[in-house]
Amino acid sequence: MAGSGSAHLRAGALLRVEDLVVEYPLSGGRRVRAVSGVSLDVAEGETLGLVGESGCGKSTTARAIMQLPGPTAGRVVFEGRDLTGLGRSDLRRVRRRVQMVFQDPVSSLNPRRRVGDLVAEPLVIAGGDGSTRRERVREALMAVGLEPDMIWGRRRHEFSGGQCQRICIARAIVMRPRLLICDEPVSSLDVSVQAQILNLLEDMKARFGLTMLFISHDLAVIKNISDRIAVMYLGKLCETAPAERIHRSPAHPYTASLLDSVPVPDPSVPPRPAPVTGEPPSPLAPPPGCRFHTRCPRARERCRVEEPQVRQVAPDHFAACHFPLVA
Repeated sequence: MAGSGSAHLRAGALLRVEDLVVEYPLSGGRRVRAVSGVSLDVAEGETLGLVGESGCGKSTTARAIMQLPGPTAGRVVFEGRDLTGLGRSDLRRVRRRVQMVFQDPVSSLNPRRRVGDLVAEPLVIAGGDGSTRRERVREALMAVGLEPDMIWGRRRHEFSGGQCQRICIARAIVMRPRLLICDEPVSSLDVSVQAQILNLLEDMKARFGLTMLFISHDLAVIKNISDRIAVMYLGKLCETAPAERIHRSPAHPYTASLLDSVPVPDPSVPPRPAPVTGEPPSPLAPPPGCRFHTRCPRARERCRVEEPQVRQVAPDHFAACHFPLVA
């Protein structure tokens, strides 16, 4: 899959992740590498969609960007500043401008605290006047479609999953961040509610001038919200391109298989080829060469022994494949 180079990254991006590595210790002195040399960037005002199967390292990448915890190796550069070398007080100041919305909205909220206090918590940590905090919380709740006077003193068990996610989004935007990281924010919600939350995030992006990193395992979800898409497999990036080009002309066989897996609710559309089969290899013992070769219908001998490096296959389109689907 992707090599460790970051030559394809754009200069001047708001967020640059360079050769990110995240390892976790196991028993017996072993270590598992959940993220292995990931490099990506997000320009100001852009939404980058990060997509891949469950367990590929998407959420680990997001947490490493937030330094929760920090990466084992590599750099996370935000606003031109490397976050990996910051102390606790400096990192706390940076996090006012980088906020995160987590996958499970219910477990993200403290069941013992009331909504007003939950949304105000980042402002309390940052300090400031109490009356100003209350006005900012009211503004954030109204922005996500919730009436402050109706919900201020209620707790999470009184709300649906979609309402809880709106509260989580309000808690994130109350700090007026520049970068919002959304870690599968709609995966636990009903389809109709998913559409509402996606529309809400688009509205928040326009209203507050947000830059977004949107993580999902579903290309159908990520298609319309993203300007660019980065595809991840077994701890590495395999393709990055504008969203429209990814859907029209994928370069990596894994990306093509993800697209083939998206159901089309139209019986007149011819059936697509069978999506990729089999289970991903264990990150404890990734295969040599291209990590996808054990499931790839196009794999050849070179794929089994030589790891492909990221290279440009079209303007602003990069893939880590010896035999890409586009020239």
